[in-house]
Amino acid sequence: MAYFIFTKNLDNLEGSIYRIAENLSDLNNLNIIQSDYKIIEETQDKFNAVKFGKKLIEKYNGELITYLENSYFIKNKSSLEIYISELKKVIKNYLDNNSNHSLFNRWNNYFNQLNNLNLDSINYPLNKSLEQHFNDVGQPSFHLLQLP
Repeated sequence: MAYFIFTKNLDNLEGSIYRIAENLSDLNNLNIIQSDYKIIEETQDKFNAVKFGKKLIEKYNGELITYLENSYFIKNKSSLEIYISELKKVIKNYLDNNSNHSLFNRWNNYFNQLNNLNLDSINYPLNKSLEQHFNDVGQPSFHLLQLP
């Protein structure tokens, strides 16, 4: 099972998603006090839809999550560079402050994967998320909401 972590007591309020975890191990390795959050179990299919950018999480009500359909359109190399730059800033901040965390190597490897991505090898426009692109070519991919 996958897990969606929301700010507690914010039923029906948009933007209450805090993190997502692909499995129990990832959930237990988040830097959170679980009792302070609303944690909802979901299917792997729903998790993948969010991870790969096909769906956005709008809100929750009780144990029910409301999703919005999403589509990606990365117009050109410059747009992708900007997106990757923003991802790397957030990941770098985590890496700089969590060198002893059990998921450090996963995120360090992903950071290096982003650094080494040959943007000229991608056909533009890219009509899917970068995370979906990585998955399609057999490389690891992570959503920023998975960051501990």
